[in-house]
Amino acid sequence: MYQVIARKYRPQTFSELVGQEHVKTTLENAIAKNRIAHGYIFSGQRGTGKTTVARILARCLNCIEGPTVTPCGACASCLEIASGNAPDVIEIDAASNRGINEMRELRENVRYRPSRDRYKVFIIDEAHQITSEAFNALLKTLEEPPEWVVFMLCTTEAHKIPATIASRCQHFSFRSIDFEEITGRMEWICKQEGIHADAEALAVLAQAGEGSLRDSLSALDQAIACCGNELRAADVRPLMGAFSLDALERVTKALSASDRALMLEIVEDLVRNGHNLQHFVRELARYFRNLLVSKIAGLDNRLIAASRQERGRLSETAEGFSEQDLTRHLQLTLDLYRDLQFSLQPRLHLELGLIRLVEAGKLASIEEVLASVAAGTPVAPAAGGAPSAASKARAPVAGAGAAVSAGAAPGAASAGSENGGAAPDSAAAGLRERLAAALREQKMRFTADALAQCEVIESDNEIRITAPEELRFALAERDITAGLKALGERPRKLKITFSNDAKASGTPQPAGSADDEAMQRALAHPEVQRFREAFPDSAVRVARNLKE
Repeated sequence: MYQVIARKYRPQTFSELVGQEHVKTTLENAIAKNRIAHGYIFSGQRGTGKTTVARILARCLNCIEGPTVTPCGACASCLEIASGNAPDVIEIDAASNRGINEMRELRENVRYRPSRDRYKVFIIDEAHQITSEAFNALLKTLEEPPEWVVFMLCTTEAHKIPATIASRCQHFSFRSIDFEEITGRMEWICKQEGIHADAEALAVLAQAGEGSLRDSLSALDQAIACCGNELRAADVRPLMGAFSLDALERVTKALSASDRALMLEIVEDLVRNGHNLQHFVRELARYFRNLLVSKIAGLDNRLIAASRQERGRLSETAEGFSEQDLTRHLQLTLDLYRDLQFSLQPRLHLELGLIRLVEAGKLASIEEVLASVAAGTPVAPAAGGAPSAASKARAPVAGAGAAVSAGAAPGAASAGSENGGAAPDSAAAGLRERLAAALREQKMRFTADALAQCEVIESDNEIRITAPEELRFALAERDITAGLKALGERPRKLKITFSNDAKASGTPQPAGSADDEAMQRALAHPEVQRFREAFPDSAVRVARNLKE
């Protein structure tokens, strides 16, 4: 009867074990020095060798030549443990034997000596599924078992093992197996089986395992059943549901050319060919991650699970993007993958997400905007395409917001540089005078006279009016809006603030007053000085002592 590759080539000695050097070294030294513990916990990702190591350790302990780190493999004990029917090596599936009754039966079984071998070994697989009551029933036995008993608890979720159990055992954490070790093992197995497989095909199979050797070997078995003795990447990828670099590079080409139409064509091809859209986004996120790692760490690194040829192509593609672009694309792709998990219209979500990737490549960073504002130059187009209307407006908006927070009149930077910083007041007064004139033309003289006592600050998207409290009934928002419309001003948000503070109306303060002292302290503050250096055309109009 046929035996699957994962079982046929299961390691039988520590020397055959793939990876897990820290576990192998520790257990070999413990056996050599006869320091064998009565309880072990083997935890880690699926398919990394936990149960295999448990069986190898049982063979080392019960071999007729043992305890030894190199069991003979020919005695009755070694052969029976390898086949799984040794009388003194009991394997228990905790997923189906998890209750207190099963643990009581195990506790009774522990009292009896081994029928033939040196040790009675209990291998408990999926140990985290044992109930709390069953663990409590096993607690005393696990703490002080007879000298001939060894417990081995294998689990993928070590955090579910009670601390009272873990403190009585030696804990070994199994790591994911390196990509090169998995491909090397599969290449050796293919030679033993007479299978010809190219490097890219083995790389696809290794990626499918995601650090699990058993999963990769199961994928290899499936590929051999499908493709026969010749394994090529072009045949293996569709079988594993993987996407080639050519398919994923279409996305980066669309990003480089800012081609939204190509993004829509990619989605159309995926739908027409029956691909899982969520799986495509998952692979795309992994692709962007590999591009980012290649950009940061270079070509020769072990952080990318791919063949050398694929790593070379990734490095060439990454040269066309900055680290900031790749980070942004990766984050947007992860957000898209999360949204697709709950989407009722996955195609629409994918189309929107890919178009958003194109638009994100046109955005300028905040550092570039601040630098351009300080230098008085327009923002340069971002890498990956010409800036959109939003990115073109980004620099003046950022500058305006900063100027407003400092009390300056945005949009008057050039005038301010010529007039020694007096431009903000004149700009605000200009809008105030024009608005007052428009109100007088519309027979709203009372409102126009009240506006003359107010402070007006404008930005690209907002007009702020600060007035004394006593003018609340004189300044109606509908009247101000009508005046702005008469001036032909474009629609902007209007915000009117009333204050009891006389400073709000722009009334000059006497020299040497407390407010003048507060202003001097504020201007001397390092943060304020750095802000004024970044925005040299700004002006600080009011300083208030918040402790008063």
